[in-house]
Amino acid sequence: MKKLMADHHFHDRHQAYSALRAVLHALRDRMTAEQAVHFGAQLPTIIRGIYYEGWHIGEGPSGERQIDDFAQVIAKELPPQFPRDAVGTAKAVFDLLWQEIDPGATAKVIDSLPVPLRALWPDVARRG
Repeated sequence: MKKLMADHHFHDRHQAYSALRAVLHALRDRMTAEQAVHFGAQLPTIIRGIYYEGWHIGEGPSGERQIDDFAQVIAKELPPQFPRDAVGTAKAVFDLLWQEIDPGATAKVIDSLPVPLRALWPDVARRG
């Protein structure tokens, strides 16, 4: 969370936590159960708890294919008056994930997403 605050200018831990939670949940719910579990195993223990919070493994992947639809899912989980738009929030969290998680595991997640959603990840992540 400190890195998210420092690199992406979230004002406090609560904002960083809210951003991380909303984006991780939207991403997790967009994957198959197998993909979600494999990706979750790459996360640090405390972040893994946030990631799995409220997850119902029996539900299939959500159907968002466009950035606006994906952003709406994120926005629903953000607190009222959150100081950032959902697209910018997703890009910030995905940048952090790319920096901190195994590039191979991250590349698999990116490749599993619909093409429009891949644009939310850093350019270097999409090429690698």
